[in-house]
Amino acid sequence: MPTALEELATVASTCTRCPLAAGRTQVVFGMGDPYADLVFIGEGPGAEEDRQGLPFVGRSGKLLDKLMLEELGITRERVYIANVVKCRPPDNRDPRPEEITACRPYLEQQLDLIAPKVLVTLGKFAGQLLLDSTVGITKLRGHDYPYRGAVLIPTLHPAYALRGGGEPLAQMRADFVRAKRALVAAGSPTIDPSIDPTVEIPSERNA
Repeated sequence: MPTALEELATVASTCTRCPLAAGRTQVVFGMGDPYADLVFIGEGPGAEEDRQGLPFVGRSGKLLDKLMLEELGITRERVYIANVVKCRPPDNRDPRPEEITACRPYLEQQLDLIAPKVLVTLGKFAGQLLLDSTVGITKLRGHDYPYRGAVLIPTLHPAYALRGGGEPLAQMRADFVRAKRALVAAGSPTIDPSIDPTVEIPSERNA
């Protein structure tokens, strides 16, 4: 008997709500623990994600995995990873407003079914969409926000950190520590409960 999340993935796999459907190889619905306390949300699939049907499997995904392991002590099997849009925009361009609008119900249903305690948005589009904000990501990040009974922590997209060097990477590390603290404060078993939730956030100017 498929779960509600699996049924939603089946529906999404044949979606034609927006023009992105015409150019995709396959829908990239999401992956990970369907009962995760921590969900990562990016903006949309790239070429490798489109080919494999899984989110964050290219260079950005390798950095995401590295930060999860080094700052949270977990692997992607313990979290859930999704995107704002489920199909790759041509030439990796930014998702258009009508594409985001068409795909948003899938993301909202995913979050309703998973019911995470902490969400980490990766990059401008995911953070602005969920917070209904036009503020840039460099100003949005560095803070915690209430979101649907959970805590939302915006951070930079891993691709930006790969291009930007030490300071963006350090900022991402600091945001991952914020996520760790939020998980511990929420009583999540995802993180070692012996971790002090008041642990100091590392300097954002050192990778």
